[in-house]
Amino acid sequence: MNSSRTDRQPAIAGAVLDDLDSRPGSATSLARTVLGAYVRDLGGWIAIADFTELLVLLGIPAQSTRTAVTRLKAKGVLHAESRSGRSGYCLTDAATAMFSRGDPRIFGFRQMVPGDAWRLMSFGIPESERAARHQLRRRLSSIGCGTVSAGLWIYPEYLAVEAAAIVTALRLDEYVTSFRATDPAVPGTVRDAAAQWWDLDDLADRHRTFHERHHDVLEFDDTSDHNAFARFIPLLDEWRIIPYLDPGLPDDMLPPDWPGPASVRLFAEARQRYLEPSRRWVRALVDKHGRSLL
Repeated sequence: MNSSRTDRQPAIAGAVLDDLDSRPGSATSLARTVLGAYVRDLGGWIAIADFTELLVLLGIPAQSTRTAVTRLKAKGVLHAESRSGRSGYCLTDAATAMFSRGDPRIFGFRQMVPGDAWRLMSFGIPESERAARHQLRRRLSSIGCGTVSAGLWIYPEYLAVEAAAIVTALRLDEYVTSFRATDPAVPGTVRDAAAQWWDLDDLADRHRTFHERHHDVLEFDDTSDHNAFARFIPLLDEWRIIPYLDPGLPDDMLPPDWPGPASVRLFAEARQRYLEPSRRWVRALVDKHGRSLL
């Protein structure tokens, strides 16, 4: 076996920790969303009984929660830890860092304006490193980078640190060169170029689907903390993928009827209304169960 490929496996595993492949609404996806938005707020640990109860309230059977936890342990997101006689799970340091990296992107959608700087990444990776090359392309796509050609990628300058971290995690720095650019010259219009570099049809479909599915979430009169949790989690679970895939292109690169602003506004308003009440309810639930054991 190629020793360089063997040596790369731990780095590749670390680079894919930010897993966006789980289907929104699935047990694994909802579990990750609850961990990132609520368990961190509790200090990073939760009893498995409480975690199971939270997911049951979201329509996930207990057995499916156990399966999801097993998968998250295998991915390095959780490790088992008992506290005060209760079996539970704690977020790993790597998972805490992952969720922290995601906060600005998920809760504060970034939008370019004409004239903002770009970053170009050029790479020529040998065939002997094809596994790492595949992971690099996969990871760059998953954070919103566009493909100019097979060995040339483009993305907003504000993604430069994140893209460089992926390259370093995959140990590919020796094959990669990046440039800061402010005025790309393209054949035709920049709008035509953007349509070639990114799958804008897919992004538009994601924005429209999100808005159609959740547009009435702000119309409920009952705003109890319990209902805030039940309403916000499915919305957050679907939304959190979109800001990763959507780089926030400037208006002059997007179609005139771009649906992004409507879904961004919807999420921002739902977050303002439901996030803190839902966290308050989760804290009360966990605290109540903890006191009952004293």
